[in-house]
Amino acid sequence: MAQNPRTSESDSTPLTGRNTGLTRRNYVRSLAAVATATTAVGASGVVSASDDYEVIEAANQTITIESGETWENKLIDMTTGQDITIAAQGSDWTIRNVGFEGENSSDAGSGTFGLSDSGGESTVENVYLGDGSTSGNAAPNGHGETAFWVNPNHAGHVDFENVNIQGFADNAIYASAPGNAGGGTVHVDSCFAANCYVSHYRLATEGSKVTNSVVYIDDEGYAGRGIWAWAPGTVEVEDCQLATNGQHAAIVAGANGQATTVEVRDTDYDESGGIQEDAGSSVNLGDGVGTDPEPYVPDGVPTSAEEAARGE
Repeated sequence: MAQNPRTSESDSTPLTGRNTGLTRRNYVRSLAAVATATTAVGASGVVSASDDYEVIEAANQTITIESGETWENKLIDMTTGQDITIAAQGSDWTIRNVGFEGENSSDAGSGTFGLSDSGGESTVENVYLGDGSTSGNAAPNGHGETAFWVNPNHAGHVDFENVNIQGFADNAIYASAPGNAGGGTVHVDSCFAANCYVSHYRLATEGSKVTNSVVYIDDEGYAGRGIWAWAPGTVEVEDCQLATNGQHAAIVAGANGQATTVEVRDTDYDESGGIQEDAGSSVNLGDGVGTDPEPYVPDGVPTSAEEAARGE
């Protein structure tokens, strides 16, 4: 049976809770602390390399990516049973062609990626996180592993493209926190997220959107919201397939007593999961919206860690 979201993620959670401040385990150390306890890009943990990609063993390290840097063609070995955090800060950085091989069984309850752009435009593309994570310290009061955590101070823009996230015990792309602070935007395009806890795509700021992307939930994995829009919005959804199969709502608008707006176009959602409008929120269904989703992996999304690392 699918595992439903924790009650601690409900709208009754105080606004001063997880959606504000640096509160996400490894990334919570703050960017300054990360800088003092960081592994240099491409350094410790490398066990082998080839002409195609570098292999890095997860060893509870943090790798920091700075302004203007490109971090690419990495295969992260998660079979060590330990954790790894990739923290991107500054502006105009790029993460691409990265594959995680093996389930994250560290029980760290951290964020695999901690992201923030201070005012430019950064990119995450061709990343495979399809092997998921164990439930970790998710119950009763902790948090499981998050795939992508966007820092509240994020003030620029991050594009996610061709990303595959499955089976994470917390949010797949947790990008709602800037709605209460930095105000930065994200664009999730041509991505696939399946069987994750709490939510799959979680956004909050005007200009943030999900396009050409898919959510899929079966009855075997974690069951989180398809798209969760937080205040202030407006969040846009276009050309998406949201197949939640009655395990949870396809689109949820509003949280913590704060209203938001979602504009939906050319999208199919599962009617058995439906749409949930909280705290006076509005989900506006435009042209081309239906209730017969057909989940698929979008073209260009990697389906294995090695495929992602090679940039195929």
